[in-house]
Amino acid sequence: MTRTWGKAQSRAELIPITHNYPGFPQGVSGAELLARLRNQAERYNIYVRRATVQALLKRGDDFIADIDDDRVVASTVLLATGVIDKPPEIRDLREATLGGYVRWCPICDGYDVIDQDIALLASAKEGFRHALFLRTYTRQLTLIVQPGGRELDNDERLKIAQTGIRLIEDPIAQIRKIKGHRVAIRLANGGELSFDTRYPMLGCNARTELAKSLGVTFDSNGELLVDTGQRTSVLGLYAAGDAVNALNQMSVGVAHAATAATAIHNALKDNYR
Repeated sequence: MTRTWGKAQSRAELIPITHNYPGFPQGVSGAELLARLRNQAERYNIYVRRATVQALLKRGDDFIADIDDDRVVASTVLLATGVIDKPPEIRDLREATLGGYVRWCPICDGYDVIDQDIALLASAKEGFRHALFLRTYTRQLTLIVQPGGRELDNDERLKIAQTGIRLIEDPIAQIRKIKGHRVAIRLANGGELSFDTRYPMLGCNARTELAKSLGVTFDSNGELLVDTGQRTSVLGLYAAGDAVNALNQMSVGVAHAATAATAIHNALKDNYR
């Protein structure tokens, strides 16, 4: 029997529309896609419950999961706990995201912002590579480097200048939505700029507390280390999605899950019909 638990808000719930998921040529909202996936799972007798897994223990060959007011024993576990984005200080962030004037993933929706006026808010390290990626979608791109961490080196500054990216190195004092679907950014020096949309690439935190409690091995990027079958270093524990790979794509998560499901099926005890 397959059971699924989850309670934290999915990043996908905030996607206004994506054209980056197979099978939806006209695009699909994150909420609709999740509803379809839940419906498909339940149609095939997969138990889906909105609940929080409080603790996950290993006892012999089995796992014990404390789930709100329940306790479940399982022979295998697939972790797909994802990551949490570090949010910018902006009012009505949820509405801003659903409205499309605050975005989180250039790889996911760069197509949707072609030739728009874009602000990228990030550290020097992350901002440099994300800016070069976004520059392939628009000429109107401003990189606003936030304090903390290392500074841009001379080669990076030269590359930014050569590619026509506007560079601003001043802390942000306020972000707000203005007329239409544009967003205004007021800088600490008093200047104010407006854009069609902005990407706050401020990093994210992986939801890996359950994995850490089991002593799972992580890679150098702090992501769960898995093999080609999505197996972690703990026997019977598998992982998929954003907590495993930094390419945060729903299609990648589905591929991880399909790989893990096959490995899990092959690892189960014989159950011939």
